[in-house]
Amino acid sequence: MESLKERRTIRKYQPKDIPAELLNDLLETAFRASTVGNMQVYSVIVTRDAERKARLAPAHFNQPMVQNAPVVLTFCIDLRRFSKWCEQRKAQPGYNNFEWFITGAVDTLLAAQTFCVAAEEKDLGICYLGTTTYNPDMIVEALELPELVFPLTTITVGWPDETPAQTDRLPLEAIVHEEVYHDYTPSDIDRLYAYKESLDENKKYIEENKKETLAQVFTDVRYTKKDAEAMSKKLWEVMKQQGF
Repeated sequence: MESLKERRTIRKYQPKDIPAELLNDLLETAFRASTVGNMQVYSVIVTRDAERKARLAPAHFNQPMVQNAPVVLTFCIDLRRFSKWCEQRKAQPGYNNFEWFITGAVDTLLAAQTFCVAAEEKDLGICYLGTTTYNPDMIVEALELPELVFPLTTITVGWPDETPAQTDRLPLEAIVHEEVYHDYTPSDIDRLYAYKESLDENKKYIEENKKETLAQVFTDVRYTKKDAEAMSKKLWEVMKQQGF
């Protein structure tokens, strides 16, 4: 438990491969994660080839770890395999809809997170790439994903070549609600975000971006409404393209 509290994201890796036997063992461990109906409606694309990683990189805004990590794992919602099994067993699948897209997303992320925990227990470092859902169309093309398969999250993994500082987290009381949801008062918000706002690195973000508050860095620079709406439109279009 204490080791989990000490975890940190690793973006720099040693030029050292991950043996296939170790990677497969970690993936088998990940696939013991909870899954709806024991259906395992996910697939994982393992990318080791340098050329293939180079094709993936633009979808992730060319973040260096995509090409520098020995292994890139793309965790995908996969309703295709289960639907094919149904069809070949004289059963009519009905899994090309939004409900099963969400179900697949839950299954996929449970497996991905279980992999991350297992990998870190073996002293590997991981980096979760939230950019996967920014450019799903590019990933679909690069990985040749067919209908009913959708890229949800990407994990770079390798032997750490850095020991970065941990990033801050909100206190327990900010996230845990006893029995029912308790809405936040203005004083709650001030108290719960005080530490985050007090950090020198966050004050620096405010200054660099010429903003008044840290919240404005998020809303006006890092994650704008305009960008979110454009990405939402793209997500919906690629979902339909992939048969959902």
